[in-house]
Amino acid sequence: MQAKIVLLPGDGVGPEVVDQAQAVLLAVAKQRGHSFGFETCLMGGIAIDETGEALPPETLAACQRADAVLLGAVGGPKWDNPKAKTRPEMGLLGIRRGLGLYANLRPVRGYTELLGSSPLKPDRVEGVNLLVVRELTGGLYFGAKYREDTPKGVRVVDTLEYHAFEIERIVRLAFEIARGRKKKVTSVDKANVLESSRLWRETATELGAKFPDVTLEHQLVDSCAMRLVTAPGSFDVIVTENMFGDILSDEAAVLTGSLGMLPSASLGEGRLGLYEPIHGSAPDIAGKGIANPLGTILSAALLLRHSLGLEAEAVSIERAVEKALARGARTRDLGGDKTVSTAGMGEAVIAALEG
Repeated sequence: MQAKIVLLPGDGVGPEVVDQAQAVLLAVAKQRGHSFGFETCLMGGIAIDETGEALPPETLAACQRADAVLLGAVGGPKWDNPKAKTRPEMGLLGIRRGLGLYANLRPVRGYTELLGSSPLKPDRVEGVNLLVVRELTGGLYFGAKYREDTPKGVRVVDTLEYHAFEIERIVRLAFEIARGRKKKVTSVDKANVLESSRLWRETATELGAKFPDVTLEHQLVDSCAMRLVTAPGSFDVIVTENMFGDILSDEAAVLTGSLGMLPSASLGEGRLGLYEPIHGSAPDIAGKGIANPLGTILSAALLLRHSLGLEAEAVSIERAVEKALARGARTRDLGGDKTVSTAGMGEAVIAALEG
């Protein structure tokens, strides 16, 4: 297979972890007889510095022409000004909109080799294998925002807005994915307070009737947050709106012991997707060669699976990560007596790919 992949290294540790994911992709291509072409583009803080825009038009155009996009991370203290007209995070919102990416998939696994890294008791984490399906283009993050002066002082408004079709397509995707897993969907909302959540629950219930082979349960977001750390093994597929999904998936990251372990895929109607680790740019360790690249490498596996249709190759990367961990490879965030560098972890995964 021939495929074109756009790399968006971004800021902080982004370039370091993307380099390792690219190396793993090249190793897979060589091993399996594929040809992957790469184009590196600007996005985030570095793009603001060089072009004045977080998502330059040429970057978006390159992504639209590609088969898949791999992103490192964006942002950092240098650009952390809430009043700035252009912020790195605007690039993320722009690319999601520009590529029509409405679904964010965040798998969370409890690796046997890393049970000691989680702050939770090992018996809580062992065997955990859940997927958070987050709606990505609606809700508070995309609704109208403004502030105004009133006789009582400044008033701010953030609008939480959803159309029924936006809810239906993300919930339907969750049901379809659950059919290939443990056939259970947990729909998370705040239906006791929010009108948008009441529509969400109504829509999920209606769709649930069309998937009789999948068990549907409704859960309020606050009780879901508690259950994620008390009984994570009770979940299969969690589907929820934008902000709730953002918060819950980051909370779920504690199960693995490190944000550096978790990948994500952002998908739309076609095969083009955006793949990235869920961690931030970690500017405090940028350039030190100690960032964990496994979240980005596992994101590359999702890229092979969802955008290129290369399931066997995706599984080979996931198994190589497990094998590297089993052989004792650990970056600093994962602890252990002997740690490896960012590049060292990439090399460990490639070595595991090869045998």
